[in-house]
Parts: sequence; structure tokens; C-alpha cells
Amino acid sequence: MQIYIVQPGDTIDRIAGYYGISVDEISYANQIPYPFALAVGEALLIPAGEENTERRTATSDGYAYPFISQWVLEQTLPYLTRLLVFSYGFTTTGELIPPARSPEWMIALAGQYGVDPILVLTPLGADGLFNNNLIHAVVTNEQAKQNLIQTLLTTMEEGYRGVDVDFEYILAEDRDLFTAFVRELTEAMNAQGFTVSVALAPKTSADQPGLLYEGKDYAGLGAAANEVLLMAYEWGYTYGPAMAVAPLNKVRQVVEYALTEIPAEKINLGIPNYGYDWTLPFVQGESKAITIGNVQAVQIAIEQGVEIQFDEIAQSPFFLYEKDGRQHEVWFEDVRSMQAKYGLVREYNLKGIGVWQIMRLFRAMWLLYADEFYIS
Repeated sequence: MQIYIVQPGDTIDRIAGYYGISVDEISYANQIPYPFALAVGEALLIPAGEENTERRTATSDGYAYPFISQWVLEQTLPYLTRLLVFSYGFTTTGELIPPARSPEWMIALAGQYGVDPILVLTPLGADGLFNNNLIHAVVTNEQAKQNLIQTLLTTMEEGYRGVDVDFEYILAEDRDLFTAFVRELTEAMNAQGFTVSVALAPKTSADQPGLLYEGKDYAGLGAAANEVLLMAYEWGYTYGPAMAVAPLNKVRQVVEYALTEIPAEKINLGIPNYGYDWTLPFVQGESKAITIGNVQAVQIAIEQGVEIQFDEIAQSPFFLYEKDGRQHEVWFEDVRSMQAKYGLVREYNLKGIGVWQIMRLFRAMWLLYADEFYIS
């Protein structure tokens, strides 16, 4: 497959004619609705050319809530290795709290596509936020910890093939206890034929300060779990200044540090499937970006009649527009930024990718991944 950047005066018919393919092929791959409007600077995936003979084997995971559209999930499952169901909580005594909507239908659908459903365990409080007091209560209480592990093992009978541990904001004092919990969970799960993965905050050094980082021991967790996910995104985030969500130069730093602590064959690179729309000027403590999909971002650029630009250092697309007298700045992902991240998987021989999240369909990213890797 090839990537084409829309130039002034381009039409989808002209581009299709140049590559000798149909308009339908381009519109399908890139989710372009009739009447096939384009934005200058838009990156299009062109499903043309010979099969890529340099593909290597890799995995692909996707996170989804139980309220995902069935159509979106059906469109995505052919490209997944594992479907990570977000999420199960727990109490201070180690009792499991299932999602509000039953994920039973997701487990069944994943099975039809030969995809492993994975239970995602999170310490979310009643307010929907990560609660490190919940983590502390369980990892410091042997009875609560064993209760949680046993309950997870029992829940595997519902069709799950493993557990993904997504604990964030772990207290520094609980770092080693958390690692021990993951190790014990992995031993128990592996004994029954199940796997354990753990999500890691994007560190660039072992002693990186901050609540997000101090409780995560890369070396210890890499040894304890079967595999890890590098959450290499959220540099640009809801309450921060406008910038790329996953700038490649920053992502590379995370990968290079992780490789000093964890074997490459255990590492999945986190990929963001979303962007943000900031209203300017940014005011710390007051401003809040709106989360948007990647296909939606292109439609905004078309509606506003603005050109999409590309930051070569961050390897990310962005654009500016004005609405109701206010300036906006949008950063998102396209096939160029995805290809750059996939390049890190290939360059460092990583296990694969983990996409947060698959609630919105971005078909081009999956077509490109399947073109570059044999999905195992």
C-alpha cells in the first residue's frame, strides 16, 4: 500500500485514475463519505501495488468498552490478536466488580473471529478515576490479594484467555508490592493456561519522578508478566497545552528505555486512536480539549476549509481553524503517523501494538498494519 498526500485541486476521481483503482476502493479504505470531499494535506491510504514481501509477524491488541458498536467491533476483529475488555474493578477486600454492561456478547463475538478476549483489571473508584488507595488496600493485605487472584481465575471460566493489569498512579511505597502482586497473578494464571499483561506508564528512566511513574518498576514488571504495554501517548492531553498526542521523538525515548529493562519480545507499543481539539489560548487549570476521532478530525478540516499540516519531528498531523471568533488547534493521527509508529515496532523487533482504544473505527490504520505485518 502507498500513502498519498492530497494537493490543491485534487479530486478522488483524479487520484483513483492516477493509481488505476476505483473511487470505491479509496473511499472505503479512508472512510470518505459521498460526495468525497478532501482536505489539502490529508494523507490517503492507497490500496494499490504489489503485496508487501517484507512483512514480519506481530500481534495487535485493542481496548474496548462493552458499549462499543457491534458493527465497529466486527470491522476491527479481523485485525486483532486480543480484545481487551475495559474494565473490571475491585473492592478493598479483593471482590471483582464487573462492567455495568455485560461483556458476554464481546467474548462470544471475539471467539467467532479467533481473537482472545482479555479481562482488563483497573482500580477505578466510584468517581470513575484511578484510585491508588484501592491498590494499596489490596497489595498490602494478603487475604484481599489472594481473594482477588482467585476471583480472577474463576472469572476466566466466562471465556477470557487472560488478564491485563492497568493500574495507574501507584504510590511509590507500593511499587515492589505491586510487582509482587503481578508476579503471583502471573504464576497462578499461567498454571491454568492463561496469560497476564501489564500496562506501563511511559517512562524514560528508572528513577523518573512523578506519581504516574514511581510505582512502576519496568524491570520487575517485565520479568513478572508475560508481556507489557507501553502507554506511549497522552503528551497532548485533555487538560494540557496543544501538542501531538504521541510525538514520535518522545515515543522513541520510551521504547529505547524500555528495551534496557524488558526483552523486546515482551513489549507491545501503545498506539492512540484519537486526537484532540483545543480552543486557544490555552489557560492552565481552565482549558479543556475535546477528544475527537481521526476520521472526524479530517472532516473538521474539510468543513473549515483549512489545510492539514504535518510536524516532521513529532511525525503527527495538525491544523488550525477559527470558529465563532475563537482559534482552535487540532492534533490527531493519520496513516503517516501510524506508519512511523509501526516503524518502531519493526526497527526494535517489538512483539506488536496495543491500541487505545477501538471505539471509533479508523480502518486505514488496520489496513496499513495488515500490509506491514502478519498478524499472529
